[in-house]
Amino acid sequence: MAFGFWTLGFICLGILAMLQKNKEKTENLKTRPPVVVVLGHVDHGKSSLLEAIKDFEITSKESGGITQHVGAYEVDHQGKKITFIDTPGHEAFSAMRSRGAKIADIALLVVAADEGVKPQTKEAILHIKKAGIPLVAVVNKIDKSEAEPERVVRELSKEDVLTETMGGKVPVVEVSAKTKKGITDLLEMILLVAEMENLKADVSKPAEGVVIESYMDCNRGPIATLILRGGVLKKGDIVGTSFAAGTVKILEDFQGKPIEKALPSMPVIVMGFASVPGVGDKFKVFETAEQAEKEIKEEISPIFPVAAETDKKILNLIIKADFLGSLEAVCEVLKKLPQEKVLIRILKREVGEVNESDVKLARGAKAKILGFRVRISPIAKNLASRDKITIINFEIIYELVQAVRQLLEKMLGSETVRVDLGEIKILEIFKIEKARQIVGGRITDGLVKKGSLAEIFRRDERIGKGKIIGLQRQKKDVEEAKKGSECGILFEGNAAIEKGDALIVFGEERKKGQL
Repeated sequence: MAFGFWTLGFICLGILAMLQKNKEKTENLKTRPPVVVVLGHVDHGKSSLLEAIKDFEITSKESGGITQHVGAYEVDHQGKKITFIDTPGHEAFSAMRSRGAKIADIALLVVAADEGVKPQTKEAILHIKKAGIPLVAVVNKIDKSEAEPERVVRELSKEDVLTETMGGKVPVVEVSAKTKKGITDLLEMILLVAEMENLKADVSKPAEGVVIESYMDCNRGPIATLILRGGVLKKGDIVGTSFAAGTVKILEDFQGKPIEKALPSMPVIVMGFASVPGVGDKFKVFETAEQAEKEIKEEISPIFPVAAETDKKILNLIIKADFLGSLEAVCEVLKKLPQEKVLIRILKREVGEVNESDVKLARGAKAKILGFRVRISPIAKNLASRDKITIINFEIIYELVQAVRQLLEKMLGSETVRVDLGEIKILEIFKIEKARQIVGGRITDGLVKKGSLAEIFRRDERIGKGKIIGLQRQKKDVEEAKKGSECGILFEGNAAIEKGDALIVFGEERKKGQL
């Protein structure tokens, strides 16, 4: 009996301890602000929407606003915070997500009310579905006279995005980034979706999160923008990713103001990394520098390898971008271009302006220089002009990729393509003179053009080929004749035509190479 009493007591103590532990764990879980990414087709207003939100919630309240691009910013709406990731587009979002990091909690799918669903809209939908996060459909440019919000909703339903107005669960908000109409409604919808998602973070554990932007500052060294997913980050903490580690020496908010600590979902600028961490890398806080260093792996370069011996043509590229995030996004989308016929080789990829050494490398390697939102130094510009080196600068990743596609197709040159036109059944042989014949026949399929090429078939066997150098209908010269009509043909070829033969008529066109 005593044994049973003590056993029961130990069980009760265990239950009490577990309840206390769960209580502490629950107390450590705090509601965190949503992290939002904005995706959609080029020129549908993603950047202008982000700017409108900045103007609406930040610039009007804070002197100076945001002075530099840090990859993310935070707004305060009705006492609640929202973090927006300011990426170049869904290419960058994909590049971040490809490293296994959960970047955003909510996606805004921006569709222009006057244009509807476009190819990149469909790509963005796929990215959002792969990420497994809720989306809000944002119908932008409703200020335009051609705006048709209802059409956008219908077209989205065809892409399996069922809005609430169509009986689905996806909320729709109509806005104008130009006039700021609907911005308040959008922010309130984001907060509502976040509340339904019940976003929580454990503030008791060591800080961890994602690198969303990074670059090398010539005066301050490696700089990274981090977004916390959990924990609290403080000055003096030892941080590390798979590629870089260091001690947090300076901690700033997204506006560059010094802070003592960063909380979950907060975008924060960190200085103290020994080298520039990769965009999309997961980071965490370690107890010692030795532990952080052990996590560092050898970086795998995204520069495309090319075998020493290949019979394929090679397009050599030098890529310069404004930030590491942009650079990785550009390389990521270039990898997806078809390379069965022409290979892409990136000789150099760097953050910073196009300089003299870039032009010299391009000259020696016969490479093209692609810039993404960067300056071209005066020396580089003059040198490139003298040596006829191509430098193209872009503001939109989509346009850069299209330009590279055109360069690849240009390297392929043009090719001769056969175009079948029609078929003639030979009814009579009128005259034979050396390599020429005058024959009569009926067009049984398609059409026949003067100057077309033709193959001679006898009982399904090809016996020769030639050219139709003259064509008559009802004893009048014509340029072409169609199915069902009888015609006289002046044929020149390498074999004699006989009654009952068939002529398969075709043309040849020069077409530019296809990837």
